[in-house]
Amino acid sequence: MRQHVDIITLGVPELDAARRFYVDGLGWEPLLDAPGEVLFFQVGHGLALGLYTELAADVGGGNFGAPSAAPVTLACNVDTEGEVVELLDRAVAAGGTVVKPAQQAEFGGFHGYLADPFGFHWEIAYNPGWSVDDDGRVRISSVEDPDEDGAR
Repeated sequence: MRQHVDIITLGVPELDAARRFYVDGLGWEPLLDAPGEVLFFQVGHGLALGLYTELAADVGGGNFGAPSAAPVTLACNVDTEGEVVELLDRAVAAGGTVVKPAQQAEFGGFHGYLADPFGFHWEIAYNPGWSVDDDGRVRISSVEDPDEDGAR
């Protein structure tokens, strides 16, 4: 696997409050805004920050530590569904724990979650709607219609 992080996702209890803070307060421009569900911002060369109301449920009800701990995941995208499975297997053999087995994802791709030996959660995903331009601009398009915004 190429050493990289594509997305850092923060589990938020209320997306409208998060939107007000990041958009109105910090002045950030959304990369993708699915009201009531998820909000993405580009925060670096090929790097996105996601704010997601259903993160704990998506992980499979994963335990994120102390009750006051906010859920956070790191994610990397790979090139095929097979690579998702292979990477999860390799990580488990190296001390990781599968939190959510590899499966079709609600967003239309394929993914699984694992925890490293210290409990940090990683999403390993194949997302045909995710691409990064040569200049580092992240593009997220519908998996059903990957060319909807000209990306790809």
